[in-house]
Amino acid sequence: MAEHTSSSIEIEAAPADVMGVIADFARYPDWTGEVKEAEVLAADGQGRAEQVRLVMDAGAIKDDQVLAYTWTGDNEVSWTLVKSQMLRELRGSYVLAAAGKGTEVTYTLTVDVKIPMLGMIKRKAEKVIIDRALAGLKKRVESGA
Repeated sequence: MAEHTSSSIEIEAAPADVMGVIADFARYPDWTGEVKEAEVLAADGQGRAEQVRLVMDAGAIKDDQVLAYTWTGDNEVSWTLVKSQMLRELRGSYVLAAAGKGTEVTYTLTVDVKIPMLGMIKRKAEKVIIDRALAGLKKRVESGA
């Protein structure tokens, strides 16, 4: 089984407000540096995305990918790779938990690229992606945008 990278951050907002930003894929290009386009391809009966196409530009890695999303209650969403030009595997999740005056968000990510890459470099790339995503999410939620 592939190794994963995980990190957490506390955001000064209710879990529902944080999940509202996470679930608003159309706005991802506004607050994530790597997502240039986001399109919901399929949604469930509650209007939550089940499949999303993302056009990514993370410097050395540019990709057009489709992800499948699974929503577990109101405080967890996970995703898996459906198709990609650059990736062999992509699994991730956001898990939210009420904490103090806000929400602790834990982001877990596993990425495997089709091109050969040392495990140490993959983990570093995952860490950069996670840290940027959590910082962008915190800024977006706390700004009230």
